[in-house]
Amino acid sequence: MRRRSSVLHAVLLLLLVAAVALPLAAAQPWPVCGTSGGNYTAGSTYESNLLRLASTLRANASASPTLFASGVRGAGPDAVYGLLLCRGDMNPSDCFDCGTRVGDDVAQACNRTKDAILVYNQCYAQFSDTGDFLAATNNSGAYSLLISGTNISSADVAGYDRAVTELLNATVRYAVENSTRLFATGQRVGADPGFRNIYSMAQCSPDLSPAQCRSCLDGLVGQWWTGFLFPRNGEGARVAGPRCYLRSELGSGFYTGAPMVLLRADGLSPASAPAPDVVPATTLVKKNSASKILLIVLPIVAVAIVAAISVCMWTVRKKSRATKAEHLSELDASEDLESVKSTLLTLGSLQVATDNFDESKKLGEGGFGAVYKGHLFGQEVAVKRMAKGSNQGLEELKNELVLVTKLHHKNLVRLVGFCLEDGERLLVYEYMPNKSLDTFLFDVEQRRQLDWATRFRIIEGVARGLQYLHQDSQKKIVHRDMKASNVLLDADLNPKIGDFGLARLFGQDQTRDVTNRIVGTFGYMAPEYVIRGQYSTKSDVFSFGILILEIVTGQRNSGPYFAEQNEDLVSLVWRHWTEGNIVEMVDYSLDRNYPEAEVLKCVNIGLLCVQQNPVDRPTMADVMILLLIYSHD
Repeated sequence: MRRRSSVLHAVLLLLLVAAVALPLAAAQPWPVCGTSGGNYTAGSTYESNLLRLASTLRANASASPTLFASGVRGAGPDAVYGLLLCRGDMNPSDCFDCGTRVGDDVAQACNRTKDAILVYNQCYAQFSDTGDFLAATNNSGAYSLLISGTNISSADVAGYDRAVTELLNATVRYAVENSTRLFATGQRVGADPGFRNIYSMAQCSPDLSPAQCRSCLDGLVGQWWTGFLFPRNGEGARVAGPRCYLRSELGSGFYTGAPMVLLRADGLSPASAPAPDVVPATTLVKKNSASKILLIVLPIVAVAIVAAISVCMWTVRKKSRATKAEHLSELDASEDLESVKSTLLTLGSLQVATDNFDESKKLGEGGFGAVYKGHLFGQEVAVKRMAKGSNQGLEELKNELVLVTKLHHKNLVRLVGFCLEDGERLLVYEYMPNKSLDTFLFDVEQRRQLDWATRFRIIEGVARGLQYLHQDSQKKIVHRDMKASNVLLDADLNPKIGDFGLARLFGQDQTRDVTNRIVGTFGYMAPEYVIRGQYSTKSDVFSFGILILEIVTGQRNSGPYFAEQNEDLVSLVWRHWTEGNIVEMVDYSLDRNYPEAEVLKCVNIGLLCVQQNPVDRPTMADVMILLLIYSHD
């Protein structure tokens, strides 16, 4: 439960640091008042210039597409320099209103000191008798730090620190690369109830270049836990300066509209080591030099076989299809409508099937809503009931309906039907009694049920399912959210890929696409997707590589860093591989009851799949050939 919050307001002015405690409920603004510039008197020429400048900035910022304005009023000792930057998701009217508050508050908030910063939730204003802060490319002078006085309820402080850093990095990238206002908002949805939803915002003054903005924001992220000394278990913090602004907050969103960046990180567990002091790099995996890649390239003979067979398979399967990508709007096409209508179910039948969604029938719950077990037409089913206002919107629901209706493969979960009635959004799937792979793989006791033969069968089954999506189905499909929790297990622990809400259709000759909205699960997302929004079948290959490494090691890539080193799973496996002691990384619950050569070859495939450059990764057809070769070695 969140207690009534307080705010510690720390002011950094050159090398002088002061801290003042303010209640969060205190009226805005949160001021930063300098001492070096001196004061001005009421009714003076300086005050008149200040108020006129504030009024001009208000008018110019609210009329500007970037909601920003800067300028100077007066000359000599009476010159006043200032800027006003409204939050990037504000409308002109709200920006004008915040500018009005600036004009009303600027004299009293700092007791008429010439150096004054006023921080509001909706805007940031700064005034001075010198214009150094307008010429700077970073927050080199005075700026404001605001930190929450309450702490997270979770014991996993290290996991929380990493989650905040990951979200801030992703938000910064989006602000720099995808926004003309140099502004972005973000949200991270996690499994730990102590920090289930983290919200973020990044913004620069739009008169900076993207490179300057990136440098300024990266500097803030780099000092988040060390330079600024924010409490590692604090619920929220923000750095507000004249050139760039960064904020994270736990609980409810502080911006308007949907987040521009959405990260999902399932199943975080308590960390076994403190969070690193150095901010992780914004890319997901280490760059592999050509010499490093050679260390894991397969023997020349195997490569030749793979190449020859792949060319033959590609030649046989290649058909003449339209090159135009197919998008969600195709739901209106007649063939899609007919295929979807054939699976339409009534709300009444699903209420009967689930005893009116009784709690005793609930199989699980997440950010999207809840899943219930039911009996429908003599068969067991799983009913996915979308929560109102869930992260999976109507577009994603339509997307999943159209895609899954057309897919028929033993390693893909089968859609039984759906219902859109009385405000309900329901998807009905075949029931998978063993739930999902993550419930076995990342549980200390349950993982013992996964012997090596079962694990290899799961790897092979997921590979077959992805190959079908990429190459053999009616449509070329990129899943975009391949992870252990989306691998469902039947009664015999056979795998089936589920959750197609984020999947995308591709034209048969299309190789990649770009999105402005980054969604998925951090730790499984390919670096080119996180950084540039580019996704392709090779993005799924990257996620599959992570999944292989998790299956072999029994460790979650999105989980806490390992106690022996501050490394993620990919880095740790890579290090053990190059040192020749990869067996030390194999899941201890297997008790060395496995064919070592086969395990090593699976690790080899996994490392090939997570290479930095998507061109260097194999296709899923290549992966299937490698698995078949290995299974007969």
